[in-house]
Amino acid sequence: MSIVKINALTVPDEQREVLEKRFASRAGAVESSDGFEWFELLRPVEGTDQYLVYTRWRDEASFQAWMEGPMKAAHQQGAGSTEGGGRPAPAASGSTVWSFEVVQQAAPKTA
Repeated sequence: MSIVKINALTVPDEQREVLEKRFASRAGAVESSDGFEWFELLRPVEGTDQYLVYTRWRDEASFQAWMEGPMKAAHQQGAGSTEGGGRPAPAASGSTVWSFEVVQQAAPKTA
């Protein structure tokens, strides 16, 4: 079965828009990766300042290949530039990655 990686990003209120714009600017970057199945960026509504970045992969090897290839390259390039051409400051003040195996799933029934 598939694996899920959830990156819990602590994002101060003043950085929310920055984070969302950075993800929007990379739209489509992960979809062509071998073994990629799903992505969602979840904005907190109440009770937390953590965004959740949800990705689903065919297997751990597919996720690791993406981490060492396209994701690593994207992070090295940065999501824009700051004054002086340097890499922009992170929008998140903290990050924790959770890993899960999918053991059950359901989808809406079609008529």
